[in-house]
Amino acid sequence: MSLYHEAAALLTGPSTHGGSLKSRVFSNKDLKSPPAQVYALALETCKWSAVLKEVVENAELLKHERKLTPILSILLSHDLLLAKGGIALPASHGLRQSIDRHKARLTSEFTKARIRRKCPTIDTLRDLIESDHAGPIQHPRWIRVNTVKSTLDAQLETTFQGWEIVPSITEVMTAGRKRKVICLDGHIPNLLAVPPSAMDFTKTEAYKKGEIILQDKASCFPAYLLDPRPEDGDIIDACSAPGNKTTHLAGILSEREGGFARGGQMMIHAFEKDRNRAKTLQKMIRIAGSDVGTVVHPGEDFLRADPMAEEYARVGGLLLDPSCSGSGIVGRDDVPELWLPESPGSNNRNNKGNAIANSKNGNKKRKRPEGEETSKPPPSIMVDDDGETTVVSSEKDLQQRIEALAAFQLQIILHAFEFPAAKKVTYSTCSVHAGENEEVAVRALRSEVARRRGWRVLKRGEQVRGMREWDVRGELEGSEGDGEVAEGCIRAFRDDGRGTMGFFVVGFVRDGDVDGEKGEDEGPYARDEEGRIVRDGNGIPTLKATGRKAVEIDEDGGEGQRFGSGSDGEGPFVRDAEGKIVRDENGMPTLKSGVVEEDESGDDWSGFDD
Repeated sequence: MSLYHEAAALLTGPSTHGGSLKSRVFSNKDLKSPPAQVYALALETCKWSAVLKEVVENAELLKHERKLTPILSILLSHDLLLAKGGIALPASHGLRQSIDRHKARLTSEFTKARIRRKCPTIDTLRDLIESDHAGPIQHPRWIRVNTVKSTLDAQLETTFQGWEIVPSITEVMTAGRKRKVICLDGHIPNLLAVPPSAMDFTKTEAYKKGEIILQDKASCFPAYLLDPRPEDGDIIDACSAPGNKTTHLAGILSEREGGFARGGQMMIHAFEKDRNRAKTLQKMIRIAGSDVGTVVHPGEDFLRADPMAEEYARVGGLLLDPSCSGSGIVGRDDVPELWLPESPGSNNRNNKGNAIANSKNGNKKRKRPEGEETSKPPPSIMVDDDGETTVVSSEKDLQQRIEALAAFQLQIILHAFEFPAAKKVTYSTCSVHAGENEEVAVRALRSEVARRRGWRVLKRGEQVRGMREWDVRGELEGSEGDGEVAEGCIRAFRDDGRGTMGFFVVGFVRDGDVDGEKGEDEGPYARDEEGRIVRDGNGIPTLKATGRKAVEIDEDGGEGQRFGSGSDGEGPFVRDAEGKIVRDENGMPTLKSGVVEEDESGDDWSGFDD
């Protein structure tokens, strides 16, 4: 099948066969043509379809070439009139000949269409088409300088030499298509914004060398909020592909003494359970120069990683960005409408289709005969950030999908909370739904492991400056009325003038020595090789000084109790005038002074918590 037949099939296929145009192209394993070439042809033809429809109709191409379909006629006309290499078929190919026979007439009608739009050149017409597609306000192109390999100053002097620096993102979003303006971001270090059509940065040397990385501003929030430091120990990126956040972690650490890629001992563990996506991750990490201090775990599910394993003993921070609905992603539903020319004999003079789901003859409106039932609207497609598609035909379906995602997302957080040395966790999604965001955060904070280990929300006042000053916070309703949690959550919304995608991130932290994680020689109780307090079947800890249980309970469960040491039989605990053990508000007994040597902090009792 030729490139043009494949593009035609994708543009006119039913919506239930996939999600966005891009996902349909790149997930199609049956394509014979390069996916990037198919996608470019399909997208550009959609942009130009209103003009091409005029050209084909006025040239009467379909009248003379009966074997051509409307979709093939504009795909082939696009390449004849606009592609640098022309039609990508041999001169002897039937499809090409059907267009070449009418080349003069098509070219003439294209010139007339340009003049009708008051465009003196094809370049000005191209600018008009691009601006119509982008709208008056464009989503900016965000570029992060990879500090493992370069610096912001170096890039301003090379890649962006001669560009005009403007003070606000609004000027970037409203700049002309070819205007070279740049805005240095005020929230995320080493991040800048440019107009999306100013330059193809994927062709620059800086991009090819990994010195700059194309990454949405909101996508930079998780690594920056985690604020990894050498003293934090190793870092885990639990759901890493394609690698933007992983390389951002490396970039942040590279600027800190004793950190990443400068002789430091820190290590980033990057998990990706999909082996194909893991290959993309490994390639990006290598190009970005982050491979020296990053261990990729290809095909490994983070949820199956043992928190108590020796290789994770130093993990102090975890970045969690699990699969979500992807409802905040920019460009997911921004494919232009597809206009198809009128077929011979058709009465439809407004043959308009849609690039994702349309019929070959457009979607001509007709009057519904009396008594005919109204047809149901076509189902919507939810595409998550992994490109997986789900048919959503009702609000109930949407809610069920969000609940399923939320259950998985919560599981990821709770697993991260179990890593013994962890003190920092960030959780993020590119979703706008509270069910995947604030509600998941609240459930995590109320979990048994969060209470046991002392996890709490990272308060706004404790966040790094850029995140603290970001004024879009979490939803109070989704946070169940907890203002501290809502303020700790960070939101971003597309199309709100800030130039970001829809996004959510929240940080969790753990203070002090909780869960029995004091040093091996601290406290009065014996500990095992993993640092946990040694307990008997009833959960009673063993005293380090005597090797006996701290409390021995009579088998009948009565009031009579014996205590593990002391020649007078009264044991190591303080008693009141009635001979009863003095206990604190949590029911913990108080040790007699001098029975066990106090640690440096003076805390004689570490409690029963692991």
